Amino acid sequence: MVRPARPEVRQLLIERAAGLLARREPVTLRGVVAGTGVSTMAVYTHFDGMPGLLGAVRQEGFSRLAGRLAAIPATDDPVGDAAAAGGAYAASARLSPELYTLMFDGSLPLPDSGAANATLEHLVSAVRRAVAGGRFDADVDPLGLAHQLWMLGHGACMLLATGVMPFEQVEPVVTSGLACLYQAAGDDAGLAGASVRSGWERGMTARA
Repeated sequence: MVRPARPEVRQLLIERAAGLLARREPVTLRGVVAGTGVSTMAVYTHFDGMPGLLGAVRQEGFSRLAGRLAAIPATDDPVGDAAAAGGAYAASARLSPELYTLMFDGSLPLPDSGAANATLEHLVSAVRRAVAGGRFDADVDPLGLAHQLWMLGHGACMLLATGVMPFEQVEPVVTSGLACLYQAAGDDAGLAGASVRSGWERGMTARA
């Protein structure tokens, strides 16, 4: 008899596989279920096999990030909203470091690339609104600036997620860097600093 899928077992297997991958240990059926109390058949029940599990591990990071971003409502401060997206990335790296690093592991399958792209689009949208609202210069390319902001934040998040630098060192560098990029895009220095402070906090504390 085929056992029904159970959300808690699915989550357990994802966490187990993520841990093995992050530690660069072999990811095998027996290794994933060892000590969990579930059988190897659970991998087939929930993921149709190991390829499905590996894809689910990478997708899980994006799903959690997307949920965190969705919990941040748009405000009348689009620059703060852009900073909030950065805070959401940092929170994801801080709370789920293994899943964060695996999100960007191109050797793993990604079942829904559209969902991954949507996390960047959230930031692009905030930049676009900042241009439309006059906070950023009219000739700023929203996608280009979003890429700069993402690369700054992602590099710092990887240092955090991989344990190279603690959060207390990463956070001030990222927030000051964001403020500099906002000013370079045309924002007022005082407004940029205030938006970073308020937006970053909203992103860090958002709950999916």
